[in-house]
Amino acid sequence: MERAAGRAWKRWAGVALGLAVLVGAFFVPMPAGTTRIVSVVDIARPPAQVYAYVTTPANWPKWHPSSLAVIGDAGHSLNVGETVDEDFQVAGRRGRATWRVTVREPDKLWRIAGQINGRDAGIVSYTVAPNESGGTQFVREFEYGAHSLLFAFLNAVTLRRQIEEESALAVRQLKATLERAGQQ
Repeated sequence: MERAAGRAWKRWAGVALGLAVLVGAFFVPMPAGTTRIVSVVDIARPPAQVYAYVTTPANWPKWHPSSLAVIGDAGHSLNVGETVDEDFQVAGRRGRATWRVTVREPDKLWRIAGQINGRDAGIVSYTVAPNESGGTQFVREFEYGAHSLLFAFLNAVTLRRQIEEESALAVRQLKATLERAGQQ
């Protein structure tokens, strides 16, 4: 009887250990694996005006649905090394990101790297170029990594789709905002 109880205990211990390993694997940090979301829109405004507007963080809540508020010295086009904090709601998740400008090529390219609670949160790049109609082709790229197996799973199932929808809405709203301002 003792031997049977010992075997049963070992079997249950093995099952418990297996479950712990499986659950723990969802939270284990993952190596590389980047999601890249690209949104493109043509805007009937000159590239310099589009660039100045999008690189001024105080404007983000006016056109990006995920941007709730910007905190800090955000009323100008930020230069390399400058930072700003942003309260956001992305795919239903609220938080605060700190964005630091890493690349600035006036009227062409602007890139920021974000952190949330000290962890990399992604990279956003804005590219502007003249288009054939005399306006601007605006390209917004958002790249982010999967920090765990759980995040990778959620990203594949739902997050990526939600972020793509929010990004597409953002560039549509940017176009409307800037073109409306150009008519006034």
